[in-house]
Amino acid sequence: MKNSPPFGTYAPAGLVARLLARTGRISDARWSGRRLALFLRRIGITLLRGRPLDVERYGARMRLYPYNNNCEKKVLFTPQFFDPEERALLKARLPQGCTFLDIGSNIGAYALAVAAFAGPRARILAVEPQPDVFDRLTYNIAQNPFGTVKAVACAVADKAGELTLFVDPRNRGESSLKIVGTNESAQIRVPAVTLLGLAESEGITRIDAMKLDVEGAEDLILEPFLRAAPKSLHPTLLLVENGTDQWQIDLAGLLEGHGYRRIAETRLNLVFERTV
Repeated sequence: MKNSPPFGTYAPAGLVARLLARTGRISDARWSGRRLALFLRRIGITLLRGRPLDVERYGARMRLYPYNNNCEKKVLFTPQFFDPEERALLKARLPQGCTFLDIGSNIGAYALAVAAFAGPRARILAVEPQPDVFDRLTYNIAQNPFGTVKAVACAVADKAGELTLFVDPRNRGESSLKIVGTNESAQIRVPAVTLLGLAESEGITRIDAMKLDVEGAEDLILEPFLRAAPKSLHPTLLLVENGTDQWQIDLAGLLEGHGYRRIAETRLNLVFERTV
C-alpha cells in the first residue's frame, strides 16, 4: 500500500483497546460466547469510524480493516476463534524450512502465522487475486522480519488466462471464480494460473502443506492438479474449506483415491494427510 502511514499509527487506544482485550479473553466458543463477541465487535467497529488497527496476531504484525472482510474482523477481535485447530495442526506437523502454499490468502493470516514459526529457510507463497486485498496482504508481509513469504497476485483455477472474479462487497473473503455476483460492479477480471503452473513457475518441488480457501472452487483446482502433477508435488497436508454443497465432484473421494485420509473436520474446513 503506497504512502501508507507507518505501522503503529493506528495502534488500539481507549475504549477500542479495552473492547479488543475483552473479546480476546472470551473463551466460550459456544453460541453465547460468540454472541457476546459479535455484540462487542459491532461497538468497536462503530467507534473506529472506518479506521484500520495495527495489531500483532499469531506472532506477526498486521494492519486490519474490520469492515467488509470477515477474516479481518475475526483476526482482529477474536483471534482465538479463527481456525485454532488448523493452526495448531500446522504448527505441530510442519518442519522447519517447510514449503507452505496459502491459496486464497486474503490478508495473510495463515501465511504469516506459519512464517512466525517455520524458520528462515521456509518458503511460503501467499496467493490472492483481489487487487485491494492484495495490497493489504503485501503491506502486512512487509511489516514482519521473516523474509520467507512471497505474495502472488493471481487466482488459481482449472485453466490459465484471464478470468472473472465475482466479488462479494459485504465480505471480500467470499469472492469467488464460481459464484455469480449480484451486479456488474461486483465483477472484476483477474489473471489466473493452474496450481501445477504456479508450482512450476515458482520452482517448487515439494509442498509440505497447502491451505485452499477459494469459496467453492476447490474441486476445480485440485482435480486437474492431482491428475497431472507428479506425486512428489502432492501436498503432505491439505486444508480445504468445506465446500461440499458447492463442489461438482466428490472431492473427498477423489483425495482418498490419491492416497489421502481425512484426519480432521473442523467448523469450516476439512484436513487431509497424504499417506502414500
